[in-house]
Amino acid sequence: MTELLLQSLYSGALVGGIYALIALGLSLAFGTMRIINLAHGELVLLAAYVAYTVESRLGVNPLVALPIALVVVCACAAIVYFLVARLTRYRELNSLMLTFALGVILTNAMLMIWSSDIRSTGNATLQDAVQIGSVYSMVSELLFFVLSLAVAALLGWWLSRSWYGRAVRAVSSNRDAAKLMGINPARVELVSFLVAGVLATIAGVAIYSSSVISPPLGHALTVKAFIITVLAGVGSVPGVLLAALLLGITEAMTVTLFSSALQELAGMVLFLLVLFVMPNGLFGASRRRG
Repeated sequence: MTELLLQSLYSGALVGGIYALIALGLSLAFGTMRIINLAHGELVLLAAYVAYTVESRLGVNPLVALPIALVVVCACAAIVYFLVARLTRYRELNSLMLTFALGVILTNAMLMIWSSDIRSTGNATLQDAVQIGSVYSMVSELLFFVLSLAVAALLGWWLSRSWYGRAVRAVSSNRDAAKLMGINPARVELVSFLVAGVLATIAGVAIYSSSVISPPLGHALTVKAFIITVLAGVGSVPGVLLAALLLGITEAMTVTLFSSALQELAGMVLFLLVLFVMPNGLFGASRRRG
């Protein structure tokens, strides 16, 4: 039983690393424009399908598809931004409806292009088993977990050390004051959407390389990213990473101890508990008090 629990914790942490990449992109866009991009999960799934297309047509490792997926997803992210930026009245509410509609359009486009069949990688290297002590994983799971940690650290450095990163934090904190300091909010918002597209691309290729994909998955990914953002509280990269690990482990332990049918329910229960008890999030309360 002990080994089973350790395996469950390990598997949940590996999945949580991918969740973190998705949630960081959603949180970044929300921080700068105060909107929830409900099409973000579909952008992640689009990257996964680009990886599938490259692998199936060329017979190469899905990782080779990263540059192509990056161009496609970032172009779509830019289109989403330009459409949302045109909203001037009731942006929060109207952007929810707009991005939800864009997500539905993307889902149906993927259905038309790739059908509703479940897809997964056939690359033997990525599916090889890796043993660490008494726990096991696929090469792809461990690889992308390490990559997610590296990307999260790089994003934290970018937000705190680079000019554009500081500009993103300034616009997120006070848009009008940022203008007075010579910052162009529109340009900064576009950059944040493009960075979110980069994170979505890596997450999409990771999901395809380590799991299965189908068109309805995009909406589920958006919901998970939103849950993690609420758990973490806005504005904390380490908080998002820890919240993603918590959600991944919660889902994995639910499957191990109870039933796979309760996996999604467990995440929603965790979300509601935190929302009622700690509205600022697990890692945002102290920052708000400060």
